[in-house]
Amino acid sequence: QVPLVESGGGAVQAGGSLKLSCAYSGSVDLRGCVAWFRQAPGKEREGVATIATHTHARYSEAVVGRFAISRDYRTNTLYLQMNSLEPEDTDMYNCATSEYKRCSADALSRQDRFNRWGQGIQVTVSS
Repeated sequence: QVPLVESGGGAVQAGGSLKLSCAYSGSVDLRGCVAWFRQAPGKEREGVATIATHTHARYSEAVVGRFAISRDYRTNTLYLQMNSLEPEDTDMYNCATSEYKRCSADALSRQDRFNRWGQGIQVTVSS
């Protein structure tokens, strides 16, 4: 697997913003389906956002309108801009990539389609 390293997490007050970065090592084609997931202790992993070159970005209902996923092909970096953060957004966030060229409509609920994962980065939002 190609190493993926997340950064940009931390603690922020409700209403604030954070921008997560996922740096890819090696030859990773970010034009394929890539995603951000998050997981709270003891709970199942939840899809947050997916995107691919020929697929509109998709977001979970919990974050739509507040989060934005994007890619920088030159630096091989995946981003997740998070605005209007809420305490409910407190989770461990992971970036992930797949071998698929497109993201299916249900990709947010298909973690099995992603074969490369970052180690995770903590985001904590206080009220």
